[in-house]
Amino acid sequence: MNPVLLDIPVEMKTERLLLRRPEQGDGELVNQAVKRSIEELRPWMPFAQTTPTESDSEADIREAHIRFLKREKLRYLLFHRESNAFIGSSGFHNIDWEVPKCELGYWIDTKYAGLGYMTEAIDALTSFAFVELNCNRVEIRCEEKNFNSRAIPEKLGYELEGILKNVDVSADGKHLTNTCVYAKVIEKSRVPSL
Repeated sequence: MNPVLLDIPVEMKTERLLLRRPEQGDGELVNQAVKRSIEELRPWMPFAQTTPTESDSEADIREAHIRFLKREKLRYLLFHRESNAFIGSSGFHNIDWEVPKCELGYWIDTKYAGLGYMTEAIDALTSFAFVELNCNRVEIRCEEKNFNSRAIPEKLGYELEGILKNVDVSADGKHLTNTCVYAKVIEKSRVPSL
């Protein structure tokens, strides 16, 4: 089956959050969150090396929407269910539909960090990957020194499978970094058919 034909929900809810696919016009609120959080994002995120314009953020949102439709990447924007405040972004990338497996990435508006929102979102997305996407493996990869990011898979029972030494370039492109590979796996003996 062609992954484009998979019915993937454009939104889902957790106890406190609404996760939904990026839509045209979301660039402004994403841009505001990135600007507020730029100093915290800069050490870890290549997109935060320069402060994006609102047009940059809107273009990124529209591209994310297209990749969602093509099932290449499944990004979700996180909103507080009561206040409708934009909290951050997460989603599936490096998707291999033949295994199937995927990797989860995330970032949060500094204003909402430390309140458990991203852990709640990643927990929901992990379950979604296994139940709805029929994944056999879900990974979270993050820089070894990014302890805030590492805390999420550790809280959720992901296994640290290893630390890859000098495997990537830092977000600023100035030095090599080590990457932690966390994973949850469901043991299956056969290759699934799409």
